[in-house]
Amino acid sequence: MKRDKLIDQIKDEYAHLASTESQEAFIQSTTDLTPEEYYEKLLSKAIDEINKGTFDDFKSGEEVVSAIANDKTLLSGWKVL
Repeated sequence: MKRDKLIDQIKDEYAHLASTESQEAFIQSTTDLTPEEYYEKLLSKAIDEINKGTFDDFKSGEEVVSAIANDKTLLSGWKVL
């Protein structure tokens, strides 16, 4: 149940980030992916990791998103492209 709640929370966090991201600044700082595509990839990987138990000690979706933002190695096999 806790994992389902974390998944719901990170979905909201990433949706908010994607909707507020400046497309021009985003492309300059990452790849040719749109913010929506980038955050969708992050969300998918984050959900996989939540289901594996990687974030069982985390208290909120915001905490998970923040940790991933600071350390992409938390996501198994993370690649932007």
